[in-house]
Amino acid sequence: MSIDIFKEFISSSNNIVFFGGAGVSTESNIPDFRSANGLYSDSTLSKYSPEEILSHTFFMKHTKEFYSFYKSKMIYSNAKPNKTHIALARLEESGKLKAVITQNVDGLHQAAGSKNVIELHGSVNRNYCMNCHKYFNVNYILDSFDIPKCSECQGVIKPDVVLYEEVLDTEVLNASVNYISKADVFIIGGTSLSVYPAAGLISYYKGNKLVLINKSSTPYDNKANLILNSSLGEVFNTIY
Repeated sequence: MSIDIFKEFISSSNNIVFFGGAGVSTESNIPDFRSANGLYSDSTLSKYSPEEILSHTFFMKHTKEFYSFYKSKMIYSNAKPNKTHIALARLEESGKLKAVITQNVDGLHQAAGSKNVIELHGSVNRNYCMNCHKYFNVNYILDSFDIPKCSECQGVIKPDVVLYEEVLDTEVLNASVNYISKADVFIIGGTSLSVYPAAGLISYYKGNKLVLINKSSTPYDNKANLILNSSLGEVFNTIY
């Protein structure tokens, strides 16, 4: 069975890399972006789509409206790590998993105990003044009225997340490529592999143990050595 092949891949390798998307966190009750019940199916602020609101241009021009949406739709302070987060942290602790590369911004991998987490799109837990670069945690953002302002210089605070129209950090991308290109087993889970340049990282894997775990098909299914059309929790529950 496919799950037995997956378990064999895990047990026989000490160089595993995991690449995850929004589907990793849906079992922690954080909605994904593109499913029928996802963020982008929601009509918000009437004339603006969520994709428009989460753009650099919208943040700069309509900062108050941006934060109204951001605080209600992008921050889930009560979310807890799920089976997948916990299993990945244990795999790292055992020396098998070398890195988690994530498109998510919720910080749940670190909350589960993962140490080497590469955040392609940043994190809601980090926020910086655009003027003096002072750091602020997520609670400061949630407790702020309207537009969060710096306690030192009153500059506008921006979340350390990559908005639409912004480029991914070069060092973060290079680190991802380095781990993927050297991986023995490359597991991709909970992502439609439709968002670039993140989805393009798959091309750097040169091994023969590419595992895709996703409830629906992806554009890269024909490149996979193993496809599991199951929930991530079901799959990782078989390991721990």
